This record gives sequence, structure tokens and C-alpha cells, in this order.
Amino acid sequence: MNGAIQGLLLDCTEETVVGALGESVRRTHLEHGAWIDVRPGWISGSDALFERLLTEVPWRAEQRRMYDRVVDVPRLLSFYDEDAPLPDPVLDEAKDALSAHYADELGEPFRTAGLCLYRDEHDSVAWHGDRTGRGRAEDTMVAIISFGAPRSLLLRPRGGGAARRYGMGPGDLLVMGGSCQRTWEHAIPKSTKAAGPRISVQFRPRGVR
Repeated sequence: MNGAIQGLLLDCTEETVVGALGESVRRTHLEHGAWIDVRPGWISGSDALFERLLTEVPWRAEQRRMYDRVVDVPRLLSFYDEDAPLPDPVLDEAKDALSAHYADELGEPFRTAGLCLYRDEHDSVAWHGDRTGRGRAEDTMVAIISFGAPRSLLLRPRGGGAARRYGMGPGDLLVMGGSCQRTWEHAIPKSTKAAGPRISVQFRPRGVR
């Protein structure tokens, strides 16, 4: 881990606590059967967890083909399949809490965890939907928890349109449900202001990427 990131580690004196869900979750219904749930500050005292994930997760860089050239993916990644132990017990607790809260709607537990490390304001993810696998044809859910520096998540109808902006700070939860992966797109844009490192944890059910 380079010195610039190490220098941005936060004070880690507060206990990490996974909060309640229930009525604290605010739902916004979108068009075409999609919806968004937001729970600000769901995981409190998350600085210590952020540091553990930053230093202990086996982050890797990837490259992807874009048109006629290969480019670096502008973030670091790590994926935990359903049989892989998660890198911290707090994430197990969070995954179990989400599975219990959404059991009636989802009908199955969250199984996998994808982690992204946005190192600074230059890292990003382009407009996309999680449509690899079942998300291409079925309603599903993707639950995102943010740690570290605040960043904005943008959401717009698939194919273009006015974007909605959701600010995501440390410990914030955002869940995309219904047809959201098929009928809407989301992105984390580059920031025009300096930004410290941020970690995004995405929980998904089986067969959704």
C-alpha cells in the first residue's frame, strides 16, 4: 500500500457497529419497477474497518479492452465468491443483516461480495448495470456499503436521461432493487476536487454480477 494512501488512514478509536435497518431505511420508487433504499450511517465507527480492508484485502489491478486498445481499470478490485470467507467479521454481520431484512422481497440470501478501492479522485466506474447473469432478465438486488472518503453515486434511466445524485459517506448503505439493474444505470464519476481513498462493498445474491 503506497504512502499516499497510508497517510490518509483515519482515526480508529470508535467501535464499529452494524446498525438497525427496519424503518430507518428510506425507499425511493423509480420508473419501470426500479427502486432505491438508502440508510445513511448504517455502520457507525467504520474507520477501523476501513483501515483493515485497505491494508488486508488482496487488492488487484485489472485491464479491459476498450474498442481497439487495452486500458487500466480505474480502481482496484477484490471479489469474494459465496464459498470464500469474507475479509472481516463485520462484513459477515452486515451481509446476514441484509439477508434477514430483505428475505421476503429477495427470497434468498446475499451470497457474494465485490470490493472496489477508489484510490483518489481520479478513480471511477463508468455507467453500467449489473446485468451479467440473472440481473439481465430478472429483478434482483445489489446492496452497496461505502467506507472512507465520501463520493457521489449517480443513477440514470438506461439509455440516458437526467441523473440522480446520491452522496455516499462512511458507513452509508444504498440498495438497488426491482428492475434497477436492467432499466437504470449507475456510476461513480471522477471528482473535480481532491478525494481520499474510498472502499465500496457490494453484496449480491447468487448468479448476479
